[in-house]
Amino acid sequence: MIMSFSSMKLQAKDMKDIYRDLPFEMPVIERPVIPDLNICLTDFGGSGDGVTLNSEAFEKAIQYLASKGGGRLIVPQGVWLTGPIELENNVELHLSDNSIVVFSQDKSLYPIVETVFEGCKTFRCKPQLSAVRKSNVAVTGKGIIDGAGDIWRLGKKNEMPPMVWNECIQSGGILSEDGELWYPTESYYRGAKDAIQNIVPWAKTMEDFESVRDFLRPVMVNFRECDGVLLEGIVFQNSPCWNVHLSLSRDIIVHNIAVRCPWYAKNGDGIDIESCTNLLLTDSWFDVGDDAICIKSGKDEEGRRRGIPASNIIVDNCVCYHGHGGFVVGSEMSGGVKNIAVSNCRFSGTDVGLRFKSKRGRGGVVENIYIKNIMMNDIVSEALLFDLFYGKRVSVKLPEQDEDMIAFDADETTPQFKDIYISQVTCHGAKRAMLFNGLPEMNVRNVFIEDCHIYADEGAKIHEATNVNLRNVMVTPKSGPALMLNNVKDLTVIGFQCRRIDGNALIVTGSRNRLISVSSSCISGRNAFVSNKAEGSVVYK
Repeated sequence: MIMSFSSMKLQAKDMKDIYRDLPFEMPVIERPVIPDLNICLTDFGGSGDGVTLNSEAFEKAIQYLASKGGGRLIVPQGVWLTGPIELENNVELHLSDNSIVVFSQDKSLYPIVETVFEGCKTFRCKPQLSAVRKSNVAVTGKGIIDGAGDIWRLGKKNEMPPMVWNECIQSGGILSEDGELWYPTESYYRGAKDAIQNIVPWAKTMEDFESVRDFLRPVMVNFRECDGVLLEGIVFQNSPCWNVHLSLSRDIIVHNIAVRCPWYAKNGDGIDIESCTNLLLTDSWFDVGDDAICIKSGKDEEGRRRGIPASNIIVDNCVCYHGHGGFVVGSEMSGGVKNIAVSNCRFSGTDVGLRFKSKRGRGGVVENIYIKNIMMNDIVSEALLFDLFYGKRVSVKLPEQDEDMIAFDADETTPQFKDIYISQVTCHGAKRAMLFNGLPEMNVRNVFIEDCHIYADEGAKIHEATNVNLRNVMVTPKSGPALMLNNVKDLTVIGFQCRRIDGNALIVTGSRNRLISVSSSCISGRNAFVSNKAEGSVVYK
């Protein structure tokens, strides 16, 4: 029977309610304690006229608070143009009603610094709003923080509205030979042409990195190695790269924020939570150009050597509109991911609903994931996806496409996804209900799915998986079978339902099936088909 946890609706009067009946132990996270000292940005020469550069005013004000042991920097009504802002210990940046902080489009204001991006240490332009190895830092209020990201980003013709594409072309820059890519500057093009997953392999010296500065786009918000973080009430928008990146930090509260950027924004992730421990993400919404809510823990050998998992994370009452995935784990998960609870969320128009991704070489273990009460509609591809061939665009075709797939020897570089509990998911409209695309040498295993209803163009495909339990699951495809199994082991289906099936409700293929038990009123007689090689592996009850 699937493990359950109660509905965890955040109550403003008592945040401790959210911890009730968690299926894992987790300490109550306290808000950062900020000293009772308030100052205003205008007291340090700041001007909210939208023209004056306020970099010096922000720095002076924050350093003044640091000299006093901390306090609150109030940004009043106005439009505040600035370069990078870096917070100090015990400092809260508070944006008043009707205030906007806009980061300057002058790229020279963002020096090349050592940072962590996509799970690896590297050099990139300094984040626009950051704190590194600080305690008790906060960004609060009701204002907007805008990263002015349009001037930094690559354009792809097939991913942009024609009007936006034409504006890019008319602004200058460099067009690729095939006319499909637009690079904003020569510096960007120089970095992009040889890049491997946003890393420029030949860049070794600071001079090398400076020569490709424009390619090394800054993250808008980056809190790294911090203890005690609060993000509350703010709209974060239009980042040059990832919008909010929280890494190697602990005791974090993210509450009632909005994150948005154009749907075509390359690497426009909403919030990336990397190797963080003890984190609440509640009552927030995302409409972005890449994964909306993403859990990470480092990449490949460097991530495994770091060995710091993302753990003790609660996501509750969030809304995701456009994004490559609503709730996502991976693909950088080499340090591990464990003890995650996701509940009461809505995904409308995301590419994938629940997205788990990795590939050979990553290593790492993803385990103890609890997902409950998720509503979805208009999902572009899968409502639920486990893809252990991330980046290869593998499509599981039946029958027998993967009959001869070679199993590698499992070792520390083999990623593992196990002990995942999903219940009360309703989806109206997806290309495919589910896709499990596991590795032959390390199946996706111990996945429990209960009380879910999914209406999709295609049914559920489960491939290379072990100990999967479907209980009271309804899958309604527009055409084709509702459930397709290929090389699965120890699979139990109880109370499976489907509607409007013309032909076979169940197809089983593959030579590595074992112990498949199916109990369903709709999968029987002429509505079932089992390939010869799978005969004897399936028991109907």
